[in-house]
Parts: sequence; structure tokens; C-alpha cells
Amino acid sequence: MTDTYTPPKVWTWEAENGGQFANINRPIAGKTHDKALEIGKHPLQLYSLATPNGVKVTILLEELLAAGHTGAEYDAWLVNIGEGNQFSSGFVEVNPNSKIPALMDHSGDAPQRVFESGSILLYLAEKFGAFMPTDAAQKTEMMSWLFWQMGSAPYLGGGFGHFYAYAPEKFEYPIDRFSMEAKRQLDVMDQHLAEHDYFAGSYSIADMAIWSWYGQLVLGRLYGAAEFLDVASYKNVMRWAEAIDARPAVTRGRMVNRAFGDDLSMQLHERHDASDFETKTQDKIAPEI
Repeated sequence: MTDTYTPPKVWTWEAENGGQFANINRPIAGKTHDKALEIGKHPLQLYSLATPNGVKVTILLEELLAAGHTGAEYDAWLVNIGEGNQFSSGFVEVNPNSKIPALMDHSGDAPQRVFESGSILLYLAEKFGAFMPTDAAQKTEMMSWLFWQMGSAPYLGGGFGHFYAYAPEKFEYPIDRFSMEAKRQLDVMDQHLAEHDYFAGSYSIADMAIWSWYGQLVLGRLYGAAEFLDVASYKNVMRWAEAIDARPAVTRGRMVNRAFGDDLSMQLHERHDASDFETKTQDKIAPEI
């Protein structure tokens, strides 16, 4: 960094601040346009995109269905954050923070909104009594790791990922700062997984949450940074990530609301029925003329 920046006494917003997501970033909350959310046939209505935070929830829903919880059938609607869909009036009613994912549960006497990915995971795990330890000590351990992920991932995504992959220019200081933190977090995981197959006893929502960020990172699916961060050196993390990646429900969860990438067979923009994985991925849908 060659230029010295002196912060003004009062910060003001420059609409064109650069970066891949400059067109949707703004310092105020609330709706930008009126549009109601669509509602499908199932009680659970998910509004999301297959970012790591979105993938957490679709993995859990697919794991619940694979485990025989038929009440976990769901409709998943695509929310394209690059186009500002998260600022519609309908979405803001479900999540006033305008971030995906957001869930509406219509199974009770009154519709229940749930936002924040960790909250959705806890809500669904408690609702179906699955992928959450019943032993008090293991449940506490699981909760600790789940909240560790919620607190740590912003350094990986908003910190490392932003400056390494999305910022309009490469600056050494922030890339070094957040690379150090990303590698420290990977080392925390690697040391724990040296003595455990999963983060809290058996496979749980903590693993799903952490895998969606750090598992995909070490498998080379985030930021093109696997070599840069030398992820192969974290052998216990790699073993854990590959084991979870091999689960069929995880593969399906990665596909739902995916609207990016070169492999069209892995893109299921909307999911309304289990058969959609066989018939409605983008490689099977005829292109519009």
C-alpha cells in the first residue's frame, strides 16, 4: 500500500466503492422494492442461495429426509443476492437483515420465521430431534463448535475471501492479516480432529455448519485459495472434509439453490420435490430460445 489514507471525521457512503458486490452493498437496511415471496406446497419454505451459509441449511434438510423425517420436505426458492432479491419487501419481512438463508415454517398455528443460518440449524434439529446430541455434555460441546463457526467464518469470508478474491485491488496487509487468521482457524480444527472423527461426538449440525465453510475451502471450492493457504497440510481437516463430502445428502444439499459454477448438473435452482434432482437440474432444462 503506497498511499496513506486519513479517515474523515464523519464517514460518508460512496455508492461506487468497488469490488464484486459493490452494486448491492449499502449502509442502510430495509426494502428497495415490493415483491411478495412465493409459497410452495410444503410447510417448510426456504429462501436461499447456495453460498456456504445457504448450503448449511439445505444439507441439514436433505440429511433429515435421508434419515426418514418426512416432515422435513421443503420448497427451496432461489434468492439471487447479486440482483438484490434479498431487499424485496417479502424477504425483508422474513429476515430484516436481508441475508440468506431465511426460513418460514407454516406447520404450526401461526407461521414462524427463522433467520440466521445457525438459528435455522438449531430450530430444525430441535424440531425433528436429529443431528443434535441428547447428552448434555456433548450438546454443550456441539453448541460451542456451532457458535465457533458463526463467529469465525466472517474472518474467512468477509475478511480473507473478500481481500483475496473480491476486492478491486490486491493489498498485502489485509491479505496477510486474514490469511494468518484463516490458517489459525484451520489449525484449531486440525488439532481437534486429530482426536475426534467429528466435532462433537457423532455427526451433527456443527459439522454441517463448519463443513459448508471450511470443508469446502480445503476441498478447493472457495476463493481458489486451497494452494495459497496450503490446505493439504491440515491432514485431519482434509480427512473429515472428504468423509462428509462423500455423503449423498451433502451432495444434494450443495445442489439446491445453486445458480453459479460451470457444472450445470450440480445446479438445482429451485427444489420442490425429491425427484427434482433427477429431472430439473440446469443441464436437463432446455435453454430458452
